[in-house]
Amino acid sequence: MEKQDYTASITVNATAQEAFNAINNPRGWWSENIDGGTEKLNDEFIYHYQDIHYCKIKLIEVVPDQKVVWLVLDNYFKFTKDKNEWIGTKMVFDILQKDGQTEIRFAHEGLVPQYECFEICREAWTNYIKYSLRNLITIGKGQPNDKEDDSFNAQLAEKWQLEQ
Repeated sequence: MEKQDYTASITVNATAQEAFNAINNPRGWWSENIDGGTEKLNDEFIYHYQDIHYCKIKLIEVVPDQKVVWLVLDNYFKFTKDKNEWIGTKMVFDILQKDGQTEIRFAHEGLVPQYECFEICREAWTNYIKYSLRNLITIGKGQPNDKEDDSFNAQLAEKWQLEQ
């Protein structure tokens, strides 16, 4: 049976180290609304977009210049019946050097067409990976979601920290 997980790939004129560093800077390509560590094994961070989406992510594999894997520990979508669709899914970034270029293969393992959020998430990931991450690597500036001026993210971070 064919894998149905969302995937995207880009090839850039950059080193594997430059790609690895950019991936580990999701504030520079995904969202400025990220609290927590995003670089080392076992780091955890919280992503937040208004009151529409938030998730708690843990880095479960970090191989410098080769691979980064995020595991979704908690998730909330305002716009789906199942608010927790992403829980247990993984975002995998494989970094490969070939012919003087670097390829990044992204897979959101577990994000499948059966999910209610699939179309919206597919469009969002496509934009973040193929445009924002690429631009962060190649021109030094991505197009992340802007930082919101509210206390919701801080409250959420405090809630999750208290639960540990």
